Amino acid sequence: MVQTRGSALRPLARALTDEHAEPVLLFVEGAAGEGKSHLLQALADLPATAHTARVRWRCGAGTGPPGEDGPRRAPTLWLVDDVHRAGEDELRRLRRVLGGLEPGSAAAVAYRPEELPVPGLPLGGPPVTYPSRLTVLRHRLAPWDEERVHRAASEALGGSCTAEAARRLHELTGGVPRVVVDLLAVLRERQPPFTGTAAEVEAAGVPTRLAELVLSRTHTLPPEHRPVVWAAAVLGAPAPRDELIAVSGLGAAAGTGALLRALEAAALAEPAEGRYGFAVPLAAPAVRASVPGPVRQDLHARAAAVLRGRQPVPWADVAEHHRAAGETRKWLGAVEKAAGAAAAAGRHQQAVTLLERTLATPGLPPRSRARLAPLLARSAVTGLRSDQTVDVLAQIVRDASLPPAVRGELRLDLGLMLANQMGRGPEGRQVLETAAAELCEVRPVLAARAMAALSSTFVPGDHIEAAREWMAKAVALADAGGDEAMRTAVLANHADLALSCADPGAWELVRELSGKDTDPACARQAARGLCNAANSAVWLGFHDRAEALLAEGLDLAARSGAPYQEHTALGARLLQEWWTGQWTGLAERCEDFVAATADMPFLASDAYVVRGMLALAQGDWGEAGPWLSQRGTTRPENLPVPLAATAAGAAIRLALARQEVEAAAERARAAWTALAEKGVWTWGPELLPWAVEAVARAGDTTAAHTMVRTFSEGVGRRDAPAAQAALIWGRAVLTETEAPAGEERDRDRLLRAARLYQEAAAAYEVMPHPYSRALTAEGAARCVLVAAEADAGPGDEGGDTAAPPSILSAVAELETCARNFTELGAVWDAARVRALLRTQRPVKKGRPPGRPSHADELSPREAEVAQLAATGLTNREIAATLHLSPRTVEQHIARAMRKTGALSRRDLAHRLSTTNPPSALDGPDPGPPPARTRQWAEDHASCGPP
Repeated sequence: MVQTRGSALRPLARALTDEHAEPVLLFVEGAAGEGKSHLLQALADLPATAHTARVRWRCGAGTGPPGEDGPRRAPTLWLVDDVHRAGEDELRRLRRVLGGLEPGSAAAVAYRPEELPVPGLPLGGPPVTYPSRLTVLRHRLAPWDEERVHRAASEALGGSCTAEAARRLHELTGGVPRVVVDLLAVLRERQPPFTGTAAEVEAAGVPTRLAELVLSRTHTLPPEHRPVVWAAAVLGAPAPRDELIAVSGLGAAAGTGALLRALEAAALAEPAEGRYGFAVPLAAPAVRASVPGPVRQDLHARAAAVLRGRQPVPWADVAEHHRAAGETRKWLGAVEKAAGAAAAAGRHQQAVTLLERTLATPGLPPRSRARLAPLLARSAVTGLRSDQTVDVLAQIVRDASLPPAVRGELRLDLGLMLANQMGRGPEGRQVLETAAAELCEVRPVLAARAMAALSSTFVPGDHIEAAREWMAKAVALADAGGDEAMRTAVLANHADLALSCADPGAWELVRELSGKDTDPACARQAARGLCNAANSAVWLGFHDRAEALLAEGLDLAARSGAPYQEHTALGARLLQEWWTGQWTGLAERCEDFVAATADMPFLASDAYVVRGMLALAQGDWGEAGPWLSQRGTTRPENLPVPLAATAAGAAIRLALARQEVEAAAERARAAWTALAEKGVWTWGPELLPWAVEAVARAGDTTAAHTMVRTFSEGVGRRDAPAAQAALIWGRAVLTETEAPAGEERDRDRLLRAARLYQEAAAAYEVMPHPYSRALTAEGAARCVLVAAEADAGPGDEGGDTAAPPSILSAVAELETCARNFTELGAVWDAARVRALLRTQRPVKKGRPPGRPSHADELSPREAEVAQLAATGLTNREIAATLHLSPRTVEQHIARAMRKTGALSRRDLAHRLSTTNPPSALDGPDPGPPPARTRQWAEDHASCGPP
């Protein structure tokens, strides 16, 4: 009867709480380290045993139980450990004790089943005749599952264990608790400190307790039987009997006998039916290290021969055995086959790891390096980890003895990795130009691939016209070459170039990529093209098309084994969610993506920027800057061009919000210059409005006009919804901030700006970009309100006359914007709009005179200030947002902390999140408004931030 631990304890607890209850005997069986002694201690600590005599008995210790070993009259709990070590005399005494258990008594008998003298009989033979009144149960301890191992690792290592490391920890230890704990102790003391990788777990070695156990069991075998255990150690994983015996070098009869003896001595186990090896996989290295070198080499050679007979052949394992056997030629041949098989199956990362390790071996023959290096480069281009690959290839391409064609191919893939996975675009571009020149004569088809890569509009560097020239050369070479996979590769780049520039015919090129999934090489290139097209579609504002392309590209990338393309598409999806307003949980998704790509942070550059823009909108300005700057992981000049422009736009807006106008203008000029050097104006929608505002507020209206004019000329009539909407927004900002022209009045200029803002809002609503729509709608309403003030003239407070329809409409629009910002989670934006609403007299019937009493509850204004304080804004920043004095903000925060019991701003954030106070963002503050809006508008940002 096999039970869980909880169900195993309950019968004993019942027996010990009732002096008339039938006695209970519980057999506890478990392999070494599975927790038998721990369970016995748990039984001893049961509340039911507080007034029960407890007798501990460890068998094989040379002494019997303390005191009388016969039947006892008083209720007694017998805790008997290590029964597998008991001799005949001790077993006879134990039988007598167990057969004489009285009502109200119980016994727990623990043992290792693999070490019992008579398998299956913990009390030895002959069979025991148990008294009829005795309840006999059996509880089989089980190893920990992966979740339990992960929990133990997180507790022991302070939460620094990744899921990948926990999985490897579970695999190596077999989940045996004692081994898990011992290995975690090794990792905890590791220097340098453990960072949570699977490689660190593998490098930790074999814990002393496990090594001593498995080596002592092996040593108990006669010397002639030990080779079968050595064979299991060399193979590593459980193997069928015939394979194990063949590797051992023993004949069939001698090998079978040796295997039986190893099983009896628990030196080996049968983890799976018909397969024999170590119960704990981590034991294999300990035994392997104890085998004499020449014997170990022979075992590896026989292991390689045996594994070659499997179908399919595990070439990676065969290669490792040939290497350990000293068979260099066979080793390199197996490595080549293993890498080819892994790449063909889409397991590019496995191929990369194997080839990196092989090519890093000193003294490798030049011919072997020339054969293996291209395999590494081809897989690395579609894989993720590239640091070591880049180092290996950079060293190899300097080898003058390499054939020119091989060196050119390696340089091509090195350039692709530098520009893509590594985020070192300018350096990668130089390498690609050299590769294109080297390959033109010897392998023109590969030269086409290099030229196509040089046409990328995402990589900083050459102007768009140079990219078009590279693409024209690439198309000509690819068409002449007749290689379908290479034509697909060039088509992928051609479609991306055309789409990113919104050229006519771009979507037709994208459609050509669909359906190219019959040939694996073509499928990988088509997956790249579709994922890149999805990315461009997101930036252009074609979100429905982008969603379809993302689904198709991700599916094809997964089926063709292209993890790098999968990750680029996942980054594009985060941008898609940002612009389409899918903000719930978006911050967490960004942070998870950053954590998952910690080894290659450039892959997460989209996530960094999205997370920064969220922080800005939510008022968490202390976090916004670091996220927008990639937290120092990637230099800004190496970011993809549209991402760099977008990050710059958000950083400019942050500087404007902080009233750092000159710094904002300086950042705007630098970002605009970088965009102009590329000449792809469709990449600038998130930069234009904020750059125009920054230079205009700094007094450089000429530069602001030039920016709008240049962007308009660059975008033209291209089918690029985001760019066209941004152009209208930029014109609105320019109109709002410039001085009236000629005889034009302020009112006319502001109403013209309002119409432009409304036109931009309509364009953003169609895409849809709900956040940009709300920002531009806010701008339209703001201009209407300020125009009304300008029209009223100085000294006109409006009296009690009814508000004009335009004012009513503007106020209603602001209320809609505030709701939209709140629904998105844009705390800061919502608070800013509410502050603008408070500058208007109530347009509905006023409240009763006197301020409402909020007693110990937060007033709407206190809640609003407290929420902004909780995001991390300073008093000065809150004051600028809400048009209050810093002193007033300080008083509101003090009252909020008193009413909530908060001890600090951080504590205030926690209490607001748990108590959910009434939010001022849900409606305007009913307090008395200032009389005018004109001064507020002049003193604060014209395009969103104050």
